[in-house]
Amino acid sequence: MTDTRAVERPTANVTRTGWGVLAVVCGALFLEGIDIAMLNVAVPAIAADIGLATADAHWVISAYVLAYGGFMILGGRTADLVGRRRTFLVALAVFVVFSGLGGLADEAWVLIVARFVTGATAGFMTPAGFSLLTTSFPEGSLRDRALAIYGAIGAGGFTLGVVAGGFLTDVGWRWVFFAPVIVGALLWVAGRAFIRPDVAAELPRGGFDLGGAITLTSAMVALIYGVVAVGEGHDVAAGIAALVAAGVLIRVFVTIERRVRDPLLRLAVLREGLLVRSSAAGLLFIGAFFAFQFLFTLYLQEFRGWSPVATGLAFAVMGLDMILAPLFTHRLVRRFGNAPVMVAGLGAGAVAFALALRIDGSWGYLDLLPSLLLIAVMFALVYGPLAAAATTGLDESEHGVAGGIVYTAFQFGAALGVSVATIVLVNGHVGAADWSDYRRALLVPAIGAALALALGISTWVRTRRSAEASL
Repeated sequence: MTDTRAVERPTANVTRTGWGVLAVVCGALFLEGIDIAMLNVAVPAIAADIGLATADAHWVISAYVLAYGGFMILGGRTADLVGRRRTFLVALAVFVVFSGLGGLADEAWVLIVARFVTGATAGFMTPAGFSLLTTSFPEGSLRDRALAIYGAIGAGGFTLGVVAGGFLTDVGWRWVFFAPVIVGALLWVAGRAFIRPDVAAELPRGGFDLGGAITLTSAMVALIYGVVAVGEGHDVAAGIAALVAAGVLIRVFVTIERRVRDPLLRLAVLREGLLVRSSAAGLLFIGAFFAFQFLFTLYLQEFRGWSPVATGLAFAVMGLDMILAPLFTHRLVRRFGNAPVMVAGLGAGAVAFALALRIDGSWGYLDLLPSLLLIAVMFALVYGPLAAAATTGLDESEHGVAGGIVYTAFQFGAALGVSVATIVLVNGHVGAADWSDYRRALLVPAIGAALALALGISTWVRTRRSAEASL
């Protein structure tokens, strides 16, 4: 395989092009975040307009999540092998086309297929964009600052997408699909201008690991499907079967990777640096957030009777992380390091979700505000440092697959958090949930955040011991 590192390694002085790359990949990550967040608000209107049954409406979201998480590691490895720019731009182009197709859909099956393909292309785009960023900035303060901005923009997509979705749905749900088409097309043009061309790439001498690609992608899709199906209770038997199938496929994948000459995923990478620990912390932290947002969206709209726009505006304050992270996070990382800053953010999240356990039947915006502000701090301090920690000790040639692993953990965490929160909220009863049901279900994000904090502290301790041992 041709070594691309000589071309992609930046000089110490990052030029305007490097910041252009940052703007493009941040825009793409924001686009992916708002895409799924907007759909959360728009699903009821979509289902009513195209005749999608209530029991099947979740597939507008689930099809995207399945493909996004399922193709992420394959997407990262593809970027490492055939070129990050090439992978990013092709995936972005397909994303734009199928977003437009979703907006034009009049049949439920067309919409769901479009969502699946859009999710799959996002699974290629995200790790390719992540590795473009890490290889465009030298390790140190510049990369830390870039990752802080990247993390803030990505988190902003999750939080502000709910607001945008509420307003666009009021105009017409098809604009939830057409708006990403416009933004994505502009990003594609900018990407062509700012991202340096890849050098000629060659596949590994042993050929592309097709068996590993098929088994891993199938395993990830089956795993996420199983979690969603069991959590939402729409087909528990199929969900359990999918989880069993995922376990078998993962075992087959590991066997293949140990035997092939050039594996899709070098298994030893899972034992190097902080990749696994960072990914596990990311799974718990994102899972806690999505469970919290899901529960309070239901509480405000179904229990308190708020409109989608009012609910979205309530969550908008979490977008403060887009201001906090670029201003402060990289400075804190430069002084204290990634692990301590990440732990501080996880601590803010743990407090935020613990405060939400005080909920009662009369809660309004001011009662929720302290938790929302702390969540903004959490995202500002966690997202970028966690991503930076994940690549610590890894060669740049594996940053794509590392990004795939981290963002797969994020997607699995989102699906797991919502599914477990749903199970606890419903708790076997029929009918509308009471405020006490919401209080019980909010234990899910509180426990998830506490576990993430514990893992973050253990990671911090490990990095300190490693640093002391190297002296």
